[in-house]
Amino acid sequence: MNTRLLTLATLLSTSTAMAGENKIYNVNGQEYEGYWAKTSEKAPLVLLIHDWDGLTDYEKKRAKMLNDLGYNVFAADLFGKGIRPTEVKDKKQHTGELYKDREKLRALVLGGLDYAKSLGADSNNVVVMGYCFGGAATLEAARSGMKAKGFVTFHGGLKTPEGQSYKDTSAPILVLHGTADSAITMDQFATLANELENENVDHEMITYSGAPHAFTVFDSKRYREKADKKSWLRFTEFLESATQ
Repeated sequence: MNTRLLTLATLLSTSTAMAGENKIYNVNGQEYEGYWAKTSEKAPLVLLIHDWDGLTDYEKKRAKMLNDLGYNVFAADLFGKGIRPTEVKDKKQHTGELYKDREKLRALVLGGLDYAKSLGADSNNVVVMGYCFGGAATLEAARSGMKAKGFVTFHGGLKTPEGQSYKDTSAPILVLHGTADSAITMDQFATLANELENENVDHEMITYSGAPHAFTVFDSKRYREKADKKSWLRFTEFLESATQ
């Protein structure tokens, strides 16, 4: 079996101990609690952005999987220390506030990268990636002109806010999406494809049949193992190519 798929299969079938550390850091006067999972001094960095639950064990499991493949990971916190919403109305509130304040959203992603750099991470060899809300934040970072080797979104928000574009994007974008996603439609997927092509942004966009929104979330009703394995494999191939 491919070692990348073996990592995923092992995680799904066993309780994998996580060796990272929670880290308190500051962005514009507010405290945030990220997660630092280091494998070696010179390893490439993955900046991981959480979904609308906030930074939870899900992101920490993914960080461990990336550690096993030889990457350092900093999972940034975009909500604030201690803010891990469990009710839908609270999740909508926290994500909605950031969608309305795009400058703050960009500052928080960049703040996470800056803090990772202070921990010794190689910020010059980084791929930014995110799940759901984190995917939307990843594309926000791409539009901002953030310096990275690549940007990857799993079932993330794909709409471009009015007045924005990808003209300043300087690294490849990989979009991994479920064809059965009713929250983020294939019309939005197609619109993004046209935008990226019109701006000459290097991109790859893949959809997975039968995969609904949040198809990578372990132990949820939406989880689709086949789509998760395929998207994870493509992601790791992209990482290897982008950071070598």
